[in-house]
Amino acid sequence: MKRSISRAGRPLAFGLLTLGGVSCGGPSVDASWADHDPNNAERLVHGDWQALLDTYVITDDPSGVYLVDYAALKANEADRQRLDGYIDYLQGLNPRQYARDVQMAYWINLYNAVTVKVVLDEYPVDSIKDIHEGLIPGTGPWGDVHAMVGGQPLTLDNIEHDILRPIWQDNRIHYAVNCASIGCPNLATDAYTAENLERLLEQGARDYVNHPRGAELLDEAFGVVSSIYFWYQEDFGDSEAGVLEHLREYAEGDLAEQLRDFDGSIDHEYDWNLNAPDPR
Repeated sequence: MKRSISRAGRPLAFGLLTLGGVSCGGPSVDASWADHDPNNAERLVHGDWQALLDTYVITDDPSGVYLVDYAALKANEADRQRLDGYIDYLQGLNPRQYARDVQMAYWINLYNAVTVKVVLDEYPVDSIKDIHEGLIPGTGPWGDVHAMVGGQPLTLDNIEHDILRPIWQDNRIHYAVNCASIGCPNLATDAYTAENLERLLEQGARDYVNHPRGAELLDEAFGVVSSIYFWYQEDFGDSEAGVLEHLREYAEGDLAEQLRDFDGSIDHEYDWNLNAPDPR
């Protein structure tokens, strides 16, 4: 599959946060989303989301990228209603009432389910970046309001950058939220829950780092990493050295061996093509 190099032939310079064309607009977010109840042992029901993941996520593509069969889902009215119902269920809850792990799983699942719905509503499209409500083409849907929780309108950017990242301060969030693109970490085949949260976050990080779209050393002097590590470098040690240290933490096999003494230059890339099967 085609991959787009963002700075071909030049060393990666990790600098201020940039989102590579992803909008950061949208409504302001209530700081009370950090509230939680550690004494509440109640769990949420994610069965409908799990059923959709079981049915429409394709895990055996030769690329190693998990794909979503949007065409089949769009053709199934009952499952479209199931997706809408699941999102409505989540939007009807007050996540502040739950324990912290339940909350984190809630926000990740909401982000991913809403993203699938956003694509589904406009499908067929070549890229999620083609979906936007603003005047500037190619900016994507991230700054558009697509959820309502506790009476507050929320964008995908709000969920990721104003809630998940600042509250949990866990860089593995980048492996959990899926932006419906080939370059993105895989959409997990399990709905996130308080019980599997740590396992899925660890597995997401390990799977992505060890796939070429996460990190690939072409020789001892040059490598290519995902643009995620450039856009959000502040979450990965705030430096190229910090990113390399993060990669070493999760790298396995040949990649781990290559990274051990790597001291070359790094470029970054990202593929915004939709994570759907090739219609051909």
